[in-house]
Amino acid sequence: MSLRHALLGLLADGPASGYDLLGTFRTSLENVWPATQSQIYTELTKLDAAGLTRVAEEGPRGRKTYEITDEGRAELRHWLLETTPNGYRRNDVLLRVFLLGTVEGGEARDFLRGRAESARGRLAGLEELDASMDWGADPLAVYGRLTLEWGKRFMAMQAEWADWAEKEVAAARLAAGEGA
Repeated sequence: MSLRHALLGLLADGPASGYDLLGTFRTSLENVWPATQSQIYTELTKLDAAGLTRVAEEGPRGRKTYEITDEGRAELRHWLLETTPNGYRRNDVLLRVFLLGTVEGGEARDFLRGRAESARGRLAGLEELDASMDWGADPLAVYGRLTLEWGKRFMAMQAEWADWAEKEVAAARLAAGEGA
């Protein structure tokens, strides 16, 4: 569902080929909603069949440039403003955390330490990306920057939480007389 809307949103900015859209995903959406080349091309075919996009131009070697239709804009607007996001109903990291009581205390702490390190690594990558960007005033730049900032803050929070959780596990094991 969301890949469909991501493509519609990118096409709302102007016509693009599948190759162009893949490039945009790799440079801007990969940290939020990654997609493979086959997923993008498959979804473009579905969007075209549903009348939400149309082929604006055909080029050499079957290259197609797609543009959003009025129906596609209406669908994008409906999804953006009238449907409630699902949020985080499923989170495999939190499911694992919930079940960490089934392993040794050291293993639980190692897992949490790994989560903190991973979050710090991703945060560093996002900060590097932010520093390399020449943020303009066009909508993709403005809202891309907002999205990137959310990612940076989310990674910082995950690292902080995992550090705290590791200490909580150690304290709970000590209190239970199991040793850290």
